[in-house]
Amino acid sequence: MATNDFHRVQRLGRYLRQDKKRLLIILFLLLPLSFAGAVQPLLVGQAISVLKDDEQTTSLFLSGFSVNSLILFLLFSVLVRLALQGYQSYNIQSVGQSLTARIRKDLFSHAINLSLKYHDSMPVGKLLTRLTSDVDALSEVFGSGAVGVLADAVTLVVISITMLLIDIKLGLLLLTTQIPVTYLVLWLQKRYRKANYRVREELSQLNADFQENLQGIEVVQMFRRQNINAKQFNRTGMIYRNAVNSIIFYDSSISAFIEWVSLAVVAFVIIIGGWFVTEGSMGLGTLTAFILYSQRLFEPLRQLAERFTQIQGGLTAVERIGELLEEEIEISDIKIDQNYKDKTLNNSRISSLGEVVFDNVSFSYRSDDQIINNLSFRISPGEHVALVGPTGSGKTTLIRLLCRLYEPQEGRIFIDGTDIRDIPLHRLRKQIGVVLQDTFLFSGNVADNLRLDAPINDEDLLAICKELGLNSLLNRFPDGLNTLLRERGGNISSGERQLLSVARVAIRNPNILIMDEATAFMDPSTEATLQRDLNRVLEKRTALVIAHRLATIESSDRILVMKKGELIEQGSHQELRSLGGLYSQLAKLQEQGLAKF
Repeated sequence: MATNDFHRVQRLGRYLRQDKKRLLIILFLLLPLSFAGAVQPLLVGQAISVLKDDEQTTSLFLSGFSVNSLILFLLFSVLVRLALQGYQSYNIQSVGQSLTARIRKDLFSHAINLSLKYHDSMPVGKLLTRLTSDVDALSEVFGSGAVGVLADAVTLVVISITMLLIDIKLGLLLLTTQIPVTYLVLWLQKRYRKANYRVREELSQLNADFQENLQGIEVVQMFRRQNINAKQFNRTGMIYRNAVNSIIFYDSSISAFIEWVSLAVVAFVIIIGGWFVTEGSMGLGTLTAFILYSQRLFEPLRQLAERFTQIQGGLTAVERIGELLEEEIEISDIKIDQNYKDKTLNNSRISSLGEVVFDNVSFSYRSDDQIINNLSFRISPGEHVALVGPTGSGKTTLIRLLCRLYEPQEGRIFIDGTDIRDIPLHRLRKQIGVVLQDTFLFSGNVADNLRLDAPINDEDLLAICKELGLNSLLNRFPDGLNTLLRERGGNISSGERQLLSVARVAIRNPNILIMDEATAFMDPSTEATLQRDLNRVLEKRTALVIAHRLATIESSDRILVMKKGELIEQGSHQELRSLGGLYSQLAKLQEQGLAKF
């Protein structure tokens, strides 16, 4: 096992601490199970010796027993072994499921706390593979692999010692056959590990392609991409199939090799042992016991090979899970001393008015593509500011930076005089309410989607909805606030989803309200109704509005005009029109119906 594998397995071992007692029981049962299995060939051999009146007994401590007694001992050993094996298997599977549940919980928690920068580069399907099949593979490693290897190793040692005690010459001959077999199995396992990693990667790509096509099913069908996408998916499937075939080859090679060697060894025992029996140096019962032991000697080795195959797959899963857990959470609360923390909290309580300041902020998603370039501006508490500019000018990126979904490479952002990196994330995002153009709704009822993390009962929630003029919307739903929504709100219109998005921001009473084309999908009547209610929501709040409609922008206190990540103009609607710059040109084109902001 590589050093990195060892450290990753060691770190994952902490998930087993809560099951110490059951682990000790599992380990304690290994010896009695091995002895129960090892004594059975002895009993069979001794029974044959008694029936043949053979003077050479299989074992001295079994001499003197009748055939009936030996059969009863054999039956008892079989029953004991079955009972212990069943109890051990139950505990192994139970501990394995507890292990995977804890790992999956931590993986999910870690994944949803990783920055958008990570998720931008990681397809959802690949991430799902790590949370599902990789974790399941880890469960198999523990359940059938790690503990099974220990059990097989103990069984192998017990059988080896028993054979040497019965007949040291034949025992040594049998054990020497294990050396080349073990070497070849380990050689094949190294190649299996590499092939298994490739299978996991190709399965991730297969899941990513499948998930992407399902998410974009509307576009696929509208543009008649079914056949083209099916061919692309088939190519990915063929690559995955070829990768699986490679591990099947190594797996079957190991099994076939051990099977042939075990048959050859049994034949070898019969030839050599038969010669000893004819010479009178070995009894028939002893030979029978050795034939049974030679079969059982390769059984744990065969199982070890299969378990090593599972372990190699599990180590691949451990590697991939470890890579995810080792991903650094870039956006997190900075650890500061308690005095500074208390001072920051007190200042925030005194001046929590919604002032926003960008101080020489620069940001890029990639090193070769600058999105925000040395941007500086200040929004006063309670000021309503519109943000306009051509597509790709950095408007949405600016919102992501303010909400600290990304970190700027240069410069600082302040809210009420405090660097946002010094504000705890839960407090920062509680101060900022964001209504996006693309509204995401969870599957569940309307009330849960409005409430989210807000501690508010149904009565208060209903009252707020009435204040926002959502009565007509709720009346359209069959069960009002209890109406069930499908995934992403698929059973309601885009305009209704946006109304719910505005409502769930309003009930949180944020100091800063950000609206990114929030009324884009609303009909004029609904937009007019909501606009009147928004005026009440925006009252005494700082507002940053991204809009493409001139009517929405004109009423703003100030308009910021961006181009290629830079602030090129700012002022009121009239001031910017009189300047004759980019804003004036866009406004004239929009009035003529030829362009939008």
